[in-house]
Amino acid sequence: MEMVNITINGQSLSVPQDYTILQAARQAGIDIPTLCYLKDINEIGACRMCLVEVKGARTLVTACVYPVNEGMEVFTNTARVRKARKAVLELMLSNHNRNCLTCVRNRNCELQKLAEELNVTEIPYEGEYTPSVVDDFSPSIVRDNSKCILCRRCVAVCKKIQTVGVIDATERGFKTKIGSSFDKSLNETDCAMCGQCIAICPVGALHEKDGLTPVWNALADETKHVVVQTAPAVRAALGEEFGLPIGTPVTGKMAAALKMLGFDKVFDTDFAADLTIMEEGTELINRIKEGGKLPLITSCSPGWVKFCEHNFPDFLDNLSSAKSPHEMYGAVLKSYYAEKAGIDPKDIYVVSVMPCTAKKFEAQREELSGTGYPDVDAVITTRELAKMIKEAGIEFNKLEDAVFDSPFGDEATGAGVIFGATGGVMEAALRTVSEVLTGKTFDEVEYEAVRGTEGIKEATVTIGDLDVKVAVAHGLGNARKLLESIREGKANYHFIEIMGCPGGCVTGGGQPIQPAKLQAEIDLKAERAKALYAEDRALTYRKSHDNPYIKKIYEEYLGEPCGHKSHKLLHTHYHERPKY
Repeated sequence: MEMVNITINGQSLSVPQDYTILQAARQAGIDIPTLCYLKDINEIGACRMCLVEVKGARTLVTACVYPVNEGMEVFTNTARVRKARKAVLELMLSNHNRNCLTCVRNRNCELQKLAEELNVTEIPYEGEYTPSVVDDFSPSIVRDNSKCILCRRCVAVCKKIQTVGVIDATERGFKTKIGSSFDKSLNETDCAMCGQCIAICPVGALHEKDGLTPVWNALADETKHVVVQTAPAVRAALGEEFGLPIGTPVTGKMAAALKMLGFDKVFDTDFAADLTIMEEGTELINRIKEGGKLPLITSCSPGWVKFCEHNFPDFLDNLSSAKSPHEMYGAVLKSYYAEKAGIDPKDIYVVSVMPCTAKKFEAQREELSGTGYPDVDAVITTRELAKMIKEAGIEFNKLEDAVFDSPFGDEATGAGVIFGATGGVMEAALRTVSEVLTGKTFDEVEYEAVRGTEGIKEATVTIGDLDVKVAVAHGLGNARKLLESIREGKANYHFIEIMGCPGGCVTGGGQPIQPAKLQAEIDLKAERAKALYAEDRALTYRKSHDNPYIKKIYEEYLGEPCGHKSHKLLHTHYHERPKY
């Protein structure tokens, strides 16, 4: 790459010629504030917070889109620049709902942080507010336009990364707002409920639907036996809400905190992930042996499933009928567990702690009630669990490690743990399918070909005398590319894993929110995935079919994978939804 020589604040730099001023400054350790900028996703110069002075230019320029050139002289901290940035921020705040203390993003808001850094102590521009509404009809996502700053980061991630595109800027001038076509609620669109818009919103204009109130109420209800289960990805990110480094595993502290919150039992969804592999893996084997419809596509990600129902209904028969792990667990808790514990299923209240906002939507599906009751009663996100812990006055970082409750939690496998990372479901399935198909035991269980953060990964895995062609996609945009290539006859597979969120569950829409600047510097999905792979390597059992509790539940209750009883409890169906 050809280099150019520039100076920023008198500092001489040599940078690639395709850099912007912002990239060059950050490489040199010089901070330029941004709000609308999201690396590789939203680079539009809309917010004007990154204004800088370039010698010879008639006006200030936006650093995030202005290219460098040979001999350029840039100044990022002149009186003119500071005055302009402060005026821009004050104007932005003049049309903003400033009830910061009661905002979901209080103390984790990029706008609030800039106001502090730029020493904004009053708003001199008081006037008319843009008319705004709160859209809270979705079971997963709430939009509050009174807090929107029109940065368009949500629009960019929905349209460019997820290729759903249900929101955009509407109206013009002062009346401009972010909304859906014809002012529809998100619930009336083909929104996948993935929550990626929440994860990149710099303010409190987007957040998950409240799940805490019903959970607190259930915990206070003495007639309810309240149990909680936690998804594998939660342990890899929860610590961030308490100041721990990104990717710090907090499994033991999380279990301890949940017990202190008053849950009657604390279970690990990893057990149900093992159960999912038994059902889904058997389903794959049966389809291969019996000439069933291929490729078999995973159905663990509810955002992906809803996306498929709207956009690829011709692939619904390819979806595994196996429920997602937490829904399977709910069905088991209200049947097998209820019988063993002597508790009426109607009195069992199942709470799922998930990295995913789409799980809130999934829990409301009528078809997920194999016992006659909803498999899962309430879903809260990783962020919401952190709020519960803080509200209860629990000093998370000082907790001693605890373990999950028996009879399920203390013997999950590494295969279940890695479900949280893209490629993890595929790898877990291959660990089991390879041994079941061949009747042999393999010491090497790590399938590197399906790991990593590449958008679409392909591999051919030889199992006995069969070459199994597999693919892994994460993010709905990559899912669209993959399925369109199959539609067009350009690709052919036996088994496909699709996760709705880029990076898989570790970067789900319910995970801790990190500022855009940090997201540009650190690969969140890779760092959080490391925690899961490390836990996998440390566990005694790394294959789902080796889990002694999995063997026990089939022997005592379910019979066999994909058998009559397990099909009734652990499998479901999906249906076409309108394309708006």
